Amino acid sequence: MNTTTIAVASGKGGTGKTTIATNLARVAEMQGFDVSYLDCDVEEPNGHIFLKPELEKTTSVFVPVPVVDEDKCITCGKCKEICQYSAIALLGKTVLTFPNLCHGCGGCVLVCPTGAITEAGREVGVIEEGIASGIKFVHGKLRIGEAMSPPLIREVRKKTTDGGLNIIDAPPGTSCPVIQSVRGADYVLLVTEPTPFGLNDLKLAVEMLRVLKLPFGVVVNRADVGNKAVFDYCDSESIEMLLQIPDDRRIAEAYSRGKLIIEALPEYTAAFELLLKGVTFAQPQS
Repeated sequence: MNTTTIAVASGKGGTGKTTIATNLARVAEMQGFDVSYLDCDVEEPNGHIFLKPELEKTTSVFVPVPVVDEDKCITCGKCKEICQYSAIALLGKTVLTFPNLCHGCGGCVLVCPTGAITEAGREVGVIEEGIASGIKFVHGKLRIGEAMSPPLIREVRKKTTDGGLNIIDAPPGTSCPVIQSVRGADYVLLVTEPTPFGLNDLKLAVEMLRVLKLPFGVVVNRADVGNKAVFDYCDSESIEMLLQIPDDRRIAEAYSRGKLIIEALPEYTAAFELLLKGVTFAQPQS
């Protein structure tokens, strides 16, 4: 049974990425796909507002951080030297640790000659799982004040379903959290808008995906506002444009009420069905 993973990303926030991801998930479920929706926008997950899952399970996610036994430490400084994130400092004869900077690589433990360093878990957030009318729903929620989201995103990605259609709602931007979210996807949908800011961030996202060697296409939201520069860019770069959504006031009203487009405005269902067909050649499991 084939597993297909579609990531929905955007170079900038506020372009309608979650709108596309949630409507695509619902259309796929309606067509009989075994759908999993994984919200990796862990700093501000909002897919649950539209899919309205019944959450059944909450799991804390931890990263290992160093704990120094001062009785065993000989202050050789090897742990400080190997740490690339300044999570360990040597101040005179005292080793200081900064857990919020630690990426949990464990290098300090490996190089410590006296076994003075062990690891303890630091919670970075939680994963909540449930069912949203036939869709397996998973989202991560980063702990308030936590700066390091990739470990939590990595755990959300582990919840993909073998033999099903996984739809990843990625964070905006082009930095590490986005790369962690889209890595390994079979196809990436880039959502943008026809504005100078939209074009600038679309170009950055395209460059990122080309480095990662991932196939991708573009969805233009509010396609009838702004200018034609986004369309000209996609045409010049031979980038496939899979869907254009007009600046329809009724869509904004549905969004503000937490409604999916295809539920509030069924006439858009066919457009999302075509989008689904464009991003996967897989067949429903039933």
